[in-house]
Amino acid sequence: MKIIQVLLTLVLTSFFFFPFYTTFLPTINTKMIVAALGGILLLVKLARTGSAQIDKGIFSVSLWAALVSLVSLMSMVLNNTPDDSYLGYVVSMWVWLSAAYFVVSAIRFTHGSVTIERVCVYLISVGVLQCLLAIAVDTIPVVKAFVDSILEGEGFMGKNKTRLYGLGCALDVAGTRFSALLIMIAFLLPKAAQKEKSGLYLTLLLTAFCILVGIGSIIGRTTVVGAVLSLLYIFYALCFKKNITDTARNKLVRWIVCGLCAGLVVAAGLYNVSPQWQKYFQFGFEGFFSLAETGHWEVHSNTQLAAQFILPDNMWTWIIGDGYIASTTIDPYYIGKTWIGFYKGTDVGYSRFLFYFGLIGLTTFSLFFVKTCQVCADRIKEYRDMFIIFLMINFIVWLKVSTDIFVVFAPFLCLSALKKEECQELVEQ
Repeated sequence: MKIIQVLLTLVLTSFFFFPFYTTFLPTINTKMIVAALGGILLLVKLARTGSAQIDKGIFSVSLWAALVSLVSLMSMVLNNTPDDSYLGYVVSMWVWLSAAYFVVSAIRFTHGSVTIERVCVYLISVGVLQCLLAIAVDTIPVVKAFVDSILEGEGFMGKNKTRLYGLGCALDVAGTRFSALLIMIAFLLPKAAQKEKSGLYLTLLLTAFCILVGIGSIIGRTTVVGAVLSLLYIFYALCFKKNITDTARNKLVRWIVCGLCAGLVVAAGLYNVSPQWQKYFQFGFEGFFSLAETGHWEVHSNTQLAAQFILPDNMWTWIIGDGYIASTTIDPYYIGKTWIGFYKGTDVGYSRFLFYFGLIGLTTFSLFFVKTCQVCADRIKEYRDMFIIFLMINFIVWLKVSTDIFVVFAPFLCLSALKKEECQELVEQ
């Protein structure tokens, strides 16, 4: 029974962290379904307790999200445009929170309690399973046929003809989330090393790290951001963290060196034995191959990225934007502004935000994430640095793509609120 509960919780976590549209419910993605369950759970809790307390941290984050929606409305009105991509951001934020609340509650129900480490383990497990599924989809026709039969659409939530994909796991959006998972592993490793019997746990964490770096980079090369930052944090922890004993430090060094060497040996074996894996690695680690072969770091997407990094050419756009961001064809009524693909032909996050709602919107959106990070860091001080690195990932990824990382913060916001409620209940008792 416990195994079934764990598996169901893993499925719910995946539905939340990697949402997708199904062929039998093409207008509702899995995140919305989990969010609806979270809303029902909140209503049941409200009916049982008879009182509703608004968490101050989540309330303050919601205010910033509402400001993002307000600036989006301002841009639409002032520019007379119909692009409402961020008009409902505050609603979107609450959908993520509701889904995260249900997942965190499911973890607590399955294990009797919920901790930040347990949430991280579930998220990491889902990321690893998505990587393995992506390889299976690309190499096993039966698996591909099954996944394609239930997966609706294309893009980061759907199917992709030229890239690996799982269920709701594709492109740079997946790479951004893999980056966050790698940071979680980097923070769990020192804690695992300080436990007496942690050999199996360390092995699983390092295996997950190698899979996420290896296969994750093939799915979305943005994963390299998390790989670099996680390795830098591990180096920092080993050299400067005072709360790690010398015994644990030495143990961690041995395990990391052995784990990374084993990962490199397996990767080299796959590369030399399988033409398919050769193709995978040449795509996922194109920059490293270019550096080894030519002495220069060159990635095809970097050339495209440089060309797409464009800025407004007038003060009005700098301040409040043009009101466009979405990939759409605008009705001729709107002064003939017809665009195919991304507005201005750019997928760079900073450029897209500037053109959508200018510096006012970009600043407001950035402060929303700063506030989210602050709430998590203040509430869960032991993992303060992890949340700061999540924030760094968000701003670094915006140099390439206009996705965001709120989905990573959402479970920890809910966890901190639940812990606060539990403490309050104990005080009242």
